[in-house]
Amino acid sequence: MYARGVAIGKEFRGKGTNVYLGPTVGPLGRKPLGGRNWEGFGADPVLQAKAAALTIQGVQEQGIIATVKHYIGNEQEMYRMYNLFQPGYSSNIDDRTLHELYLWPFAEAVHAGVGAVMTAYNAVNGSACSQNSYLINGILKDELGFQGMVMSDWLSQISGVGSALAGLDMNMPGDTNIPLLGLSLWQYELTRSVLNGSVPLDRLNDMATRIVAAWYKMGQDKDHPRPNFSSNTHDKDGPLYPAALFSPTGQVNWFVNVQDDHYLLARQVAQDAITLLKNDGGVLPLSNASKISVFGTDAQVNPAGPNACASRACNIGTLGMGWGSGVADYPYFDDPISAIKRRVPSVKFYNTDSFPAIDTPSSDEIAVVFVTSDSGENSFTVENNHGDRDSSKLAAWHGGDQLVQQAAAKFSNVVVVIHTVGPLILESWIDLPSVKAVLFAHLPGQEAGESLTNVLFGDVSPSGHLPYSITKAATDYPDSIANLKGFALGQVQDTYSEGLYIDYRSLNKQAIKPRFAFGHGLSYTTFALTNATIRAVTPLSLVPPARPAKGATPSYPSTIPPASEAYYPPGFSPIWRYLYSWLQPSEADAAYAIGAAGTPKYAYPDGYSTVQRPGPAAGGGDGGNAALWDVAWEVTVTVRNAGASFAGKASVQAYVQYPPDAPYDVPVVQLRDFEKTAALRPGESETVTLRLTRKDVSVWDVELQNWVVPGVRGGGGMGRYTVWIGEASDRLFLACYTDMLVCEEGLSPPV
Repeated sequence: MYARGVAIGKEFRGKGTNVYLGPTVGPLGRKPLGGRNWEGFGADPVLQAKAAALTIQGVQEQGIIATVKHYIGNEQEMYRMYNLFQPGYSSNIDDRTLHELYLWPFAEAVHAGVGAVMTAYNAVNGSACSQNSYLINGILKDELGFQGMVMSDWLSQISGVGSALAGLDMNMPGDTNIPLLGLSLWQYELTRSVLNGSVPLDRLNDMATRIVAAWYKMGQDKDHPRPNFSSNTHDKDGPLYPAALFSPTGQVNWFVNVQDDHYLLARQVAQDAITLLKNDGGVLPLSNASKISVFGTDAQVNPAGPNACASRACNIGTLGMGWGSGVADYPYFDDPISAIKRRVPSVKFYNTDSFPAIDTPSSDEIAVVFVTSDSGENSFTVENNHGDRDSSKLAAWHGGDQLVQQAAAKFSNVVVVIHTVGPLILESWIDLPSVKAVLFAHLPGQEAGESLTNVLFGDVSPSGHLPYSITKAATDYPDSIANLKGFALGQVQDTYSEGLYIDYRSLNKQAIKPRFAFGHGLSYTTFALTNATIRAVTPLSLVPPARPAKGATPSYPSTIPPASEAYYPPGFSPIWRYLYSWLQPSEADAAYAIGAAGTPKYAYPDGYSTVQRPGPAAGGGDGGNAALWDVAWEVTVTVRNAGASFAGKASVQAYVQYPPDAPYDVPVVQLRDFEKTAALRPGESETVTLRLTRKDVSVWDVELQNWVVPGVRGGGGMGRYTVWIGEASDRLFLACYTDMLVCEEGLSPPV
């Protein structure tokens, strides 16, 4: 993840950009049908947090401002946006659930030093995210101590003065919700609001400071390249003012190649993500002498080209990414069938999603069947899916489930390769005797072919693990997360009635066994986890130590400036549809007269104050109270490749189980740390260290408004936390106990 962040940062810098609109940690993946889950890292706050923090570190070390998004509760695409007829849906989230699940990765992003945060389209608890003062001022800027800039999602700002006072710093892209005439809720309206006293001058200076502070922090004031490309055309020349209806043309693209050798990293990421779910009889890996028939249009790149569909808003050919604003153009596309043919030149390929009429295969012939499931942003509808998978649900697209069944009826050995944005229901064919192996190749991008064949043919052992659970039925989850919210008159209400219980947390609570559990992933070899030790690092108190006092804030003038500062510069010629902050003299004078008279056009909201307050006890540093990141316990475990034939990487996962008498409702186990080993040869070992911080063993107390360690006893004693170690959330056979500081092997899993 870190290396990927470095590569992204280098490419953004090479193109002369300033801001990277990523990483995505919202949606968290609460709803399996959610359209943009694929842009994030998985349905767990710690998984999302660690991946995002490493991405931010890698990107920002290259001098590029990272933007963590979408803040917050953007877990469904449909009905997310405010429009003239309906407000965006309201994600109704209780305080504890907000802190322990959805805010967790944002706090880790702030702790990692992220330069920007993007608000979501929807509302939270009835208030639009772009003007939700509790979320922006109260939690993000005060409790989490965020010092960077808060930007809106594109066209999501719905008020001028309200969003300014609520803490929004940048309106993207600046226009109103209908960007036709070049009007904005800010531009000169923000100038007018400062002059008439509706927005305090120091709030305006705070906006500017936060934006420029991120620019300085990344060193963009020194030798930062200027943009050398246009997102509006692939041609060398194009409009110099693309937002104008009429524009002079000139060179806008310099075709700077920033790829370097990043294809190797892209291949490694795609390869390490491939997850082997099933491998009966060791049918995988294949040999170069295997007799192979390949079925499914997903095996071959879109015949019209990998970038033929704008914003990738189609599911034609190999699925390498979802659709919407989170996509990129492929510089090339190495598809699976080409890579397979490089291994087995005589392979038979049936480029169809309907099973063809073929001769009866021999018992040693192998069918490799490719199926997909796609999703994306609500801006596009693909095959009747409105961003979310509202039409296809958790079934494979293009009749993929039937294709697998028909192949299984004809062949004795079937290998299924799935390119997907998220979980699917596999029950119609997963137990068929001839379905021997199943690979989730997820969304592999440009290196789809080589990354897959390296695993299929045994050059490497698969080492991917599921970032979500795969249930046997959609109804294994409660309705609040299993289903999308449909149309309603007025504001759609999406109430998080399941609380903390999403994905594996929900299944464990209900004692429902999934088809494949969160964290599941097989290998061509086996691993032994032994010699575990646990040591206490930092003694814990019930709540974190008191936060330090707030430092001085920047000293800004508060006197409304002269109206003349807002006049258009003499002789300036504006470009139609471009946004400028200046007013005509008569308008500026009129606004200043209101402000100077002390009668602002809009009254300040209730509770607005210019007095510095001490701030919440949970705050005090980047991401919250600095003590939350104190390491409480450290676990080491020896990982040995216990197989005889294949090298492989193990993914060691640590889950925490709270003391049984903790006075809080807590999930059975929760992921808290993980490490992937190097490729270990047969018999080779590596020692892995896993850490639990104060925050990892805390809960959010809604009355104290602080993180509480429920294991702390009166008199300084500590109840027993159990740290379960294994290779999946349901394969936890080793436990370490925090009270006795001992570890046991060969146990039955807690779930």
